[in-house]
Formats: sequence, structure tokens, C-alpha cells
Amino acid sequence: MKHAREIKVGILAVVCSGILYFGFNFLKGVNIFSPTNCYYGYFERSNGLTEQAPVYILGHQVGLVESINYDFTRTPAFIVGVSIDKGIELPKGTEMALVADGLLGGAAIEFILPPKPFSVAYYPGDTLTTTVVPGLVESLQVGLLSNLDSLLNEVNQLVTNLNNEVEAGSLHASLQNIERLTADLTVSGNDIRQLTHNQLPGIITKVDNTMSDLQIVVEDVRKAEIQHTIASLDSTINLLNASLTSEEGTLGLLLNDTELHDNLNTALKNLDNAVLNVDSILMSVKARPFIQKKMPKKD
Repeated sequence: MKHAREIKVGILAVVCSGILYFGFNFLKGVNIFSPTNCYYGYFERSNGLTEQAPVYILGHQVGLVESINYDFTRTPAFIVGVSIDKGIELPKGTEMALVADGLLGGAAIEFILPPKPFSVAYYPGDTLTTTVVPGLVESLQVGLLSNLDSLLNEVNQLVTNLNNEVEAGSLHASLQNIERLTADLTVSGNDIRQLTHNQLPGIITKVDNTMSDLQIVVEDVRKAEIQHTIASLDSTINLLNASLTSEEGTLGLLLNDTELHDNLNTALKNLDNAVLNVDSILMSVKARPFIQKKMPKKD
């Protein structure tokens, strides 16, 4: 009874220590009641990997990094030990990969299983083959650095070419040619501006006057041709009328001589009678052999 108070305090301290230990491991994701198996791998770099980092298989956490030991007198220098659930078997050909964990630069371990079915598994404590899988940030850094290197090389080449041009005097000559060309363009622009303001209006006026005169000439020619054509047609019509009304011309005689008209009618009647006579003769000639065939022969 004398030491009851000290005993209670000791028991309370042990209980608090156990709760602290279990709570700390729980927060770290360690299940101290589950048995585990340990496996090891060698890496040249740790990439920020720490103890108690997660261990994944196909994205599922199956354990924690148990230890990280290093020996810089050998290559690779880092020996990483991981503990995973005892019920998980790792087939032969499984790789222990060092991967990025999140965007803040953390690292983790992931087991990459072989694609083929397996029948042989690693024993606890075996050493696995390792690989390093670069994360998104590292990939961006590598790509950015390569692009930056190529850009720097191009800039260096450009500066070198520019220095060579300056030393050879070609750049100075080119600048002088450009300056001379600019001056010539300025003078040509002034000349064109003066031509536009001073001479162009007069030229346009002369062209307008010439076009007006040409239009007048065309209209005169057109009128002259029409008048000449009308006069020729009138003269032709007058000559035809004179020929028709005059008794001395051929057309006048044909139209005005009635005797000629009567003679033509008489000749046509005589021709018609002659044709009728010829038709009657031909009919009689055709009928005569037919009558002879019908007459009987005499004894």
C-alpha cells in the first residue's frame, strides 16, 4: 500500500508509451501485428528515398521501406531493405523499382511483376534486381535541359557567325549597302511624290481632252458613213423607178407594151393545142396493134 502510487504511475507510463508507439506506427502505416518478409535491392542513387516510405505493387501499398544503408566504397552504394506482408510472394523476375511518389519530390518503392505466369518465388531476405523509373518532374527536367542545350548551341553558333562576319567586314559592307538602298528608296519616293502632285494632274487632263476629241471624230465618221449609204440607196431606187416607167428600157417595154402581152398569150394557146394533138396521135398509135390481135384470120 505504501508504493501503490508509484506502481500506478509506472503502469500509466508503460501504457502511455505503448499507446505512443502503436499510434506512431499506425500513422506511418505500419501494422505491427501483421508478420512481414524482408527483401533487398541495390541502387546507385536514393533520389530522396527515406525510411518508412511506401512500397507498392500495381499501385497498392503492401509494405514500407525498412532500412537504407549505404557504402560509398562500392558501386552501387545504397542497400534498400523493404518489408511487405508475409502472404505476398514475389515471383522470379520481379524488379524493385525506385519511383517518384507525388509532385513534391518524394520517392517510393514499387515491385514490377513479370508478365508471364510463375512457379518459383523469391525467398525472404533475397536480393532483387533494381531499376529507376524517372518521374514527371525529372522527365520534364531532362527534356527542358536537352532543349536548352540545343538552344544554347544554336545561339553560340549564331554568335560565332556574327563575330566572323564582323571580323571579315561583311557586316559593315552589308549595312552600308542597306543604308545606300534606303537613301535611294527615299529619293525615288520623293520623285514619285512630286510627279504625282505636279505632273500627273496635267497628264490626266490631256488624256481626258484626247478621249473627248477621239469620241467626236468617231461620231463624225459614223454619221458620214450613214449619210453616204442613204444617198447611194436613194440613187439606186430612183434609177429603178426610171427604168420601170420609161418605154425605152427593157423593163419598161415589158411592162408597158400590150401587144407583146397579147402575142405571148396567143403563142401559149397554140402550144397548148399542139400538145393536145400530139397526145391524140400517141393514143391512136397505141390502140391500133390491140385491134389487130382481136380480128380473126382468113382461110
